[in-house]
Amino acid sequence: MQETRRRILESLSDAPVSGPALADELDVSRAAVWKHIEALREQGFEIDSRDNGYVLLGTPEFGGAGVEYGLSAPFEIEYHDSIGSTNDRARELAAAGESNVAVLADEQTGGRGRLDREFSSPSGGIWISLVCRPDIPPAQAPIYTLAAAVATTEALRDVGVDAGIKWPNDVLVDGRKLVGILTEMEGEADRVSWIVVGIGINANIDADAVPETATTIRELVGDVDRSELTRTLIERFEELRSDPESVLPAWCNAATTLGQRVRVQTSNGDVVGEAVDIEFPGTLVVATDDGDERVSAGDCEHLRPT
Repeated sequence: MQETRRRILESLSDAPVSGPALADELDVSRAAVWKHIEALREQGFEIDSRDNGYVLLGTPEFGGAGVEYGLSAPFEIEYHDSIGSTNDRARELAAAGESNVAVLADEQTGGRGRLDREFSSPSGGIWISLVCRPDIPPAQAPIYTLAAAVATTEALRDVGVDAGIKWPNDVLVDGRKLVGILTEMEGEADRVSWIVVGIGINANIDADAVPETATTIRELVGDVDRSELTRTLIERFEELRSDPESVLPAWCNAATTLGQRVRVQTSNGDVVGEAVDIEFPGTLVVATDDGDERVSAGDCEHLRPT
């Protein structure tokens, strides 16, 4: 958000402020203040003009300005009403040298998941991709995927959704998928150039607009403030990526996989046993009949106890 407009909103958040007082505070002309106020109104902020000054009555329901207002994490928001894929756009920005950008959309027309599977992304959801440039080796990149799953799960729990994580990053409620996460990376042998973490949340969407194996926030608890939920997600993700050692304990607190009998489909065959632990940067430890096996990637299925 443009800095002058951010400062205007901060000033109006406490009490009415007159145009001349804003002009003096910001060291700009009264005409400039009026232009910024009009621009904020166009972005969806409800600002009333009264005898004692301007009053902030409401903020946008969703969008770049709505999410950036009050955001404490260092991410710039690039918002689209509709886009093919936020991950594709984030990859373009990453290739152009950008960092700390969140590509956000109300709708995706070409959303995709792992292995290029189609990912339903109708209007009313939260479709966001975070562009990061961490100073880590590629082998540690999975910690960003786990951080995204934790941040999303905790943000959902704040709005009353009893979500949990199935290894490594499926966010589910009662076995039905609520969130999809797709992480993409480019780098060299010893360092990461960039990571794009894509997160898709079935938010204010009717249940019949998603697959039968999925659910939506609207179905579970009713509609939520998407801007507030997105801010919480980004801020929690920022905390976790700033302290990678905190990710695994937080993941364990949110996970439903540990202690479960699982089948993990890997490129080398199925691993079946009890999920007993997770190791940095996201390796699942499975106790099998032949001893512990460590799985770094695969499709995990929870099995009925034998």
